[in-house]
Amino acid sequence: MQQRQRINWVTASTLLWVGLAQAGSAATDIQADTLNKLVDANIQPLLKEQRIPGMAVAVLKGGKAHYFNYGVADRASGAKVSEQTLFEIGSVSKTLTATLGAYAVVKGGIKLDDKVSQHAPWLQGSVFDGITMAELGTYSAGGLPLQLPDEVNSTDSMQAYYRHWSPPYQAGTHRQYSNPSIGLFGHLAASSLGQPFEQLMSQTLLPKLGLEHTYLTVPEAAMANYAYGYAKDDKPIRVNPGMLAAEAYGIKTGSADLLAFVRANMVYQGDSEVKKAIELTHTGFYSVGKMTQGLGWEMYEYPLSLETLQGGNSAEMALKPHPVSPVTKPVVAGGSVLFNKTGSTNGFGAYVAFVPARGIGIVMLANRNYPNEARVKAAHAILSKLGD
Repeated sequence: MQQRQRINWVTASTLLWVGLAQAGSAATDIQADTLNKLVDANIQPLLKEQRIPGMAVAVLKGGKAHYFNYGVADRASGAKVSEQTLFEIGSVSKTLTATLGAYAVVKGGIKLDDKVSQHAPWLQGSVFDGITMAELGTYSAGGLPLQLPDEVNSTDSMQAYYRHWSPPYQAGTHRQYSNPSIGLFGHLAASSLGQPFEQLMSQTLLPKLGLEHTYLTVPEAAMANYAYGYAKDDKPIRVNPGMLAAEAYGIKTGSADLLAFVRANMVYQGDSEVKKAIELTHTGFYSVGKMTQGLGWEMYEYPLSLETLQGGNSAEMALKPHPVSPVTKPVVAGGSVLFNKTGSTNGFGAYVAFVPARGIGIVMLANRNYPNEARVKAAHAILSKLGD
């Protein structure tokens, strides 16, 4: 995978400002009662059908944030969901890991075309001498699995696993969605800047993004806001830590902070290095069908059908390897692109989608893991009306 094959889909801040301005002026702002009815019509049935105890929904329209909260964060206490309720967002965390990795690129810690073993002496002499950081960060290293084996539970066993791993495919030819792939990418990106991943994320990136209530480890002072997830048997559950969990699926946040991250991906006015990092995560590396893979984000030409969006977020896409096609042309229709990412833990389900050129976005956080198909259907219906 060569750098020349990449296309940066959204880099011009002026384009984003135009998109937001157009979205705001086209209908000034959607009437509150209309928006309430739209969200309720799509979320209320979802709560019932999927037996979801609580959900926080946040919508961005014309630069304005709107919050919709349903049900309870904790059945035992009856605590209500709010935009500050902390949910586990599972693999949506990968978009923040990717931003951290892109930040390491901007800071000069890594280059995306660097071989992985350049940043991991313990991998020298392994297959990672021939795999790039970009391939690691985009699930195309050659077929790393969805999860690390259960017996990989220490730094030593993790390093041994990677040293002895044998790829089933040539690097850069297949997409195999993988926690060990982007997890190692985030781990090595942070170490290239001389810090552990959790430290760099919590003390540098999250503050620079203005995410004051987003955590890898929820502090005692914020535990009262931490929802309980509910497993299939309806027992309360929270995520168990594991190797590279922080990098792959470890973020806990609320709908207000996550929508702020969406806004930052649309128009960011803070630290210039973070701005460049965000733009780098909007780079397309390859396509699988109609989905284009970026760093963390998965992208589609917009507008798109519900079937296309559901297909890109299907179990087949997550669980099976897929041959990739290099990105050779920019998106058409004036650069209108939908960015999205799903995420789950055993007790939580999250979905994020936004269209910078239309100035619209949605965050859906639930304390039950429910099918991606249902999340995408509700979000697509809401975004389609917001973008009219």
